[in-house]
Amino acid sequence: MERKDFLKKSLSFLGIAAVTPLVGACSKSDVDPTTTTTTTGSTNGTTGSTCDVTPSETEGPFPTKTPSSLVLKDIRSDRTGIPMTATITIRNKANDCKALEGALVDIWHCDAAGNYSEYGGTGMQSTNYTAVHFLRGRQITDASGNVGFTTIFPGWYSGRAVHIHVHIYNAAGKSLLVTQIAFPAAICDTVFTTATNFYTKGKADTTNERDNVFSDGFANEMATITGSVANGYALTHTIVVSA
Repeated sequence: MERKDFLKKSLSFLGIAAVTPLVGACSKSDVDPTTTTTTTGSTNGTTGSTCDVTPSETEGPFPTKTPSSLVLKDIRSDRTGIPMTATITIRNKANDCKALEGALVDIWHCDAAGNYSEYGGTGMQSTNYTAVHFLRGRQITDASGNVGFTTIFPGWYSGRAVHIHVHIYNAAGKSLLVTQIAFPAAICDTVFTTATNFYTKGKADTTNERDNVFSDGFANEMATITGSVANGYALTHTIVVSA
């Protein structure tokens, strides 16, 4: 089964740190790679009156197999790409949208070429990465409900818009929510057409609006991203659970 066929059927550094510049890493482009861009994503969870549980989404065909063994802040391993920090805040709708301390947060995403670790050698992903665990990690939320990861800007694969998977558990290990984080198209287009030494396939072939996961709405799943191709990006995002 092809990966895009599965998706059609499913329908379902820490914190905002300075990122080491990539000197000479970008190809010639109409976009100035040093220009800092900021896109504002979801404001869900910022107040008690704007606190809706974040939509549940599929884990996809490549969930982390043993997340408890991947307690990592820097999840890059040997993967190359534009550096990105990800700061995710977890809030609890069942407690006046206050920060949820002690929650387990797993994230995973594809590499610059669109491949996932822990899988491969099949029709869904021909490249075999079954023996490695890049771009997967777990952190525990602090008193402010925050976790932080150092990673790379994700690539894309046919049939999906750019995204990060997130699975949140309470301190006892009970699953609270599986969701995904969406990316603003303008920044994705800039990355994929400028940093072509890492991202070799051009712009993603699927928009958020046409994506099978996000097509029913992604307003509360859209990340806020700031930065540049030359200096890297910082992603921030709030996810609301009911615990």
